[in-house]
Amino acid sequence: QVQLVESGGGLVQAGDSLRLSCAASGRTFSSSAMGWFRQAPGKEREFVAAILWSSGSTVYADSWKGRFTISRDNAKNTVYLQMNRLKPEDTAVYYCAARTPTTYGTITLYSRDNYDTWGPGTQVTVSS
Repeated sequence: QVQLVESGGGLVQAGDSLRLSCAASGRTFSSSAMGWFRQAPGKEREFVAAILWSSGSTVYADSWKGRFTISRDNAKNTVYLQMNRLKPEDTAVYYCAARTPTTYGTITLYSRDNYDTWGPGTQVTVSS
């Protein structure tokens, strides 16, 4: 079983940057990909970005492509989300998740239904 813990959230001003971290422990080899999702108040949890552990290949939701960058450090079993030029509408709880081990294919990275392990989330608040 994989355990995930996010960190790095906080209160920032519009235009600032933040880097979120997600430390994975346990049987990390069983999941081939990690994703970042976010949930704003009153809204559903939505996909932000995902990365494959082995190749480092990445995918992004169009809304954040160019401002957000996902990366990983295999030696540390950690995934990062670098968020630049933050906007008030980026305010949300950010979650990292591990894709279900038996799930493959790029298309599966975009849906939260294909992730079976989630961290508790970290709050990001962007003031105007």
